[in-house]
Amino acid sequence: MPARHVEIPPGLAARANGRDTLPTNEAAAAINRKPNTLYKWSAYESGPIRPVRINGYLEWRVLELAKLLNGES
Repeated sequence: MPARHVEIPPGLAARANGRDTLPTNEAAAAINRKPNTLYKWSAYESGPIRPVRINGYLEWRVLELAKLLNGES
């Protein structure tokens, strides 16, 4: 099954600037949420997307953020 193309909104693309993941503060701003919301999603595994840990920090995949913004998550 071929991978489906995900349209990354221009604001998110500019914020990501070629990166695959964003730190929590930037990810929260990109989806118009407070950072604490994303921390709660991670802690309680209750959100529509899951973070990855990189060097002990939470990072959020740009493609998952784009899907969320596009209403696909």
